[in-house]
Amino acid sequence: MSAQNLLVELFVEELPPKALKKLGEAFATGLAASLQAQGLAPADAAVTAFASPRRLAAHVAGVLARAADKPQSHKLMPVSVGLDASGQPTPALLKRLGALGADASAVAGLRRAVDGKAEALFFDSIAPGVELAAGLQKALDEAIAQLPIPKVMTYQLESGCALPGWDSVQFVRPAHGLVALHGAEVVPVKALGLKAGNATHGHRFEARVDPVAIAHADAYADTLAQDGAVIASFAERRAEIARQLAAAAAQVGGACRPVEDEALLDEVTALVERPNVLICEFEKQFLDVPQECLILTMKANQKYFPLLDAQGRLTNRFLVVSNIRPDDASAVIGGNERVVRPRLADAKFFFDQDRKKTLESRVEGLGKVVYHNQLGTQGERVERVRAIARAIGQRLGGDVLAQQADTAARLAKTDLLTDMVGEFPELQGIMGGYYARHDGLSEDIAFAIEDHYKPRFAGDALPRNAVGTVVALADKLETLVGMFGIGNLPTGDKDPFALRRHALGVVRMLIEADVPVNLDWLLGAAAVPFGTLIKDPSAELEQFIYERLRGYFRDEDRSVKHPRGVSEPHAYTNAEIDAVLALRPQLLRSLDAQLHAVLEFASLPEAPALAAANKRIGNILKKSEGVGGPVNAGLLKEPAEKALFDAMQATVPGADARFEAGDFTASLQALAALRAPVDAFFDGVMVNADDPALKANRLALLQQLHRAMNRVADLSRLAA
Repeated sequence: MSAQNLLVELFVEELPPKALKKLGEAFATGLAASLQAQGLAPADAAVTAFASPRRLAAHVAGVLARAADKPQSHKLMPVSVGLDASGQPTPALLKRLGALGADASAVAGLRRAVDGKAEALFFDSIAPGVELAAGLQKALDEAIAQLPIPKVMTYQLESGCALPGWDSVQFVRPAHGLVALHGAEVVPVKALGLKAGNATHGHRFEARVDPVAIAHADAYADTLAQDGAVIASFAERRAEIARQLAAAAAQVGGACRPVEDEALLDEVTALVERPNVLICEFEKQFLDVPQECLILTMKANQKYFPLLDAQGRLTNRFLVVSNIRPDDASAVIGGNERVVRPRLADAKFFFDQDRKKTLESRVEGLGKVVYHNQLGTQGERVERVRAIARAIGQRLGGDVLAQQADTAARLAKTDLLTDMVGEFPELQGIMGGYYARHDGLSEDIAFAIEDHYKPRFAGDALPRNAVGTVVALADKLETLVGMFGIGNLPTGDKDPFALRRHALGVVRMLIEADVPVNLDWLLGAAAVPFGTLIKDPSAELEQFIYERLRGYFRDEDRSVKHPRGVSEPHAYTNAEIDAVLALRPQLLRSLDAQLHAVLEFASLPEAPALAAANKRIGNILKKSEGVGGPVNAGLLKEPAEKALFDAMQATVPGADARFEAGDFTASLQALAALRAPVDAFFDGVMVNADDPALKANRLALLQQLHRAMNRVADLSRLAA
């Protein structure tokens, strides 16, 4: 059973570029996984994926021509059922053997073994290993069936019947070739109506020969590069484009660099087989247009890489990734420069036209734009956002901040009615900031209009000033309260109004911008402008936000801002997070400090015993209704309860004072001194005493202890 490397390629028409990377990876991993499951490839086989605009391919190392035979054992039935009193096989046993391809001659070789309480008959045999042709056919069928195809096409086979519906195939794009090589040998498999061979096709225009013959599985990439003018590997082609982009930027000089966009780089990699980066330029007059507009149109519409200078400003140079390498590239460069010019001219026209009307003059138009059939127009929504922004602004900064937030909120959505945002919805907010400056509004207002959508995604920057933070909070809270209030909740992976993202944005701003406002107050203030339009969603929405908090604090890439001002990367444990969130803290800005305090407390030697005692106390108090009131020192009879009371008198006031001062770490660590008296209490005191007065007094003591220990977090959640 000789092992050779295997190469399989599907040659197709141009694949969807945004899906190519995933398709290539899925084809290779699916093919390899099936071969490994059948014993044809080792579990640690090296698998290489290839993907270009017109091909999906996989190279799998160490594939056997035939899988090893495998011993197998089949339990048949209990001996008492399979053999009669004289030891002869019963009809039931013979029928079962027949189903396995054996007959009565196999009875003598059956193995007896105890199975449970009875002795059973087992049929042992050797399963022959699968041949590569059959195994690869199965693997190929499975890999194709499992591809994450965004949209399937149905097409006729080239040799199919002329009648419609006959000999049709479904795949992401029409397939025209299949290569399957085990070493140098063609494996006779079929897929999508094609028979495997050893020939493929290279670059449409620049291949040295056509078809391109692949002599050996290991020669695939080199042969395609030399004879077909194709870099077959997605990763290598991407790296080559990145290298050429950097080299071209260096050639321009002035510390220029191409715009960083991983998604664009992936998409361009999926569009070319033989990348060739060229330097182009446009007229400098277009630089008067906001650079975000120019960058977006060049990236989105033309797949170009704009060049930025050392200060991050757009230059009038851009880079094109061509799919051909002519000796004279001037025609290609000129063509791309001619193509981009009308796009930039359109952007300039939109910008000039939009500035002829002020943002204030567009406010009335929002009343004609439907926001939601149950929540009214954009104009009505803006009024709600204004009311929420005024309330938050008043709470945080008095009349001045409330007035600024009101102005920004009133104008924040007006750029939705501009030509530029109509053409490029991605620029909403950004264009509003530019138009606000043109209208003579202050930088605070302009930044707030621009930033009120932030953070738009995980890792996005927060609003840059207090006005922006207030309006961004108001905008997101209005969406959350409104949608929850009409029952428009996310389900599974469906979240059409991005409520999870909005909730995470609220969480990030309250914590990272250090906003001193309670969550319950915010939700209440956000519900007021809706009046009777919605049902009160506060409880359900609060739970939704706490779920986002758990994910936020589990993020290993998040930097934890410690109360002492040190920022360290750290992911808290589930127990630590649950301990803090179990108390439903309302001031989210304090959560980092509380979690850090729990982290420090958990490292103390006293922590496990105190956490266990806390859990025990909680269980005792749950079973005791009506517990309350002060502790009567005169009813403390046992030495252990007296000692605990005295220790609490000495410790708890200081711990409470540190808690009120926000020093949660010191507050929890002060309580560590209670470990010994708490342990002694449970060893020497019967809480459920026969005397009702003693019992009530001891429960009151435990209740005070429980309250003192659980101000920062529910320490019982740390118990093993």
